[in-house]
Amino acid sequence: MADNGSAPVIEDDEEVVTPGYIPPAEKSLQEIQNSDADDPSLVKYKQTLLGEVPAGSDDGDPRNVIVQKMIICPTDRDEIEINLTGDIDKLKDNPIIIKEGCEYRTKIVFKVKKEIVSGLRLHVVTSRKGVRVAKESMMVGSYGPKVEEQIFMSKPDEAPKGMIARGHYTIKSKFIDDDKVSHLQWEWSMDIKKDWE
Repeated sequence: MADNGSAPVIEDDEEVVTPGYIPPAEKSLQEIQNSDADDPSLVKYKQTLLGEVPAGSDDGDPRNVIVQKMIICPTDRDEIEINLTGDIDKLKDNPIIIKEGCEYRTKIVFKVKKEIVSGLRLHVVTSRKGVRVAKESMMVGSYGPKVEEQIFMSKPDEAPKGMIARGHYTIKSKFIDDDKVSHLQWEWSMDIKKDWE
């Protein structure tokens, strides 16, 4: 991969299709709030679903989804936090250490600022010595704009174990939605070791 200062391109990014799923038509938040205005029960229901929409959320940042951090949550150890708001190009040069065979979950902290985002997914491609060893696309869900941070927690996963599984892994992650908008791509690395140190 050429290093031209841009975000990494996720390899093997073929479409992940759920049979029978049709993404909803894109509508602005204003259109959704104004539709069915004559039905008080629907207005109340939409307010319950959408909550308080941040007033004046236009801070000049054109992004709708801001991915703030990724947190690796081992069951038997403190969380490992990776900041995704700074220089993400340096993440691949600073591997996190994971003990072989440990169970962990991945937490993504993000904000939705302006419009409803539909069908967010976390797409992950894991490689070792240049060879893809795993690929996963996790459905995160659909979210409306909120002042508070939104949190996605993955299902539990287990780190590889055994002498052959120990070593350095490169992971390319991408936060993408149904409209094929890539909200953030980042490359990071982990070292699977016999112990945490």
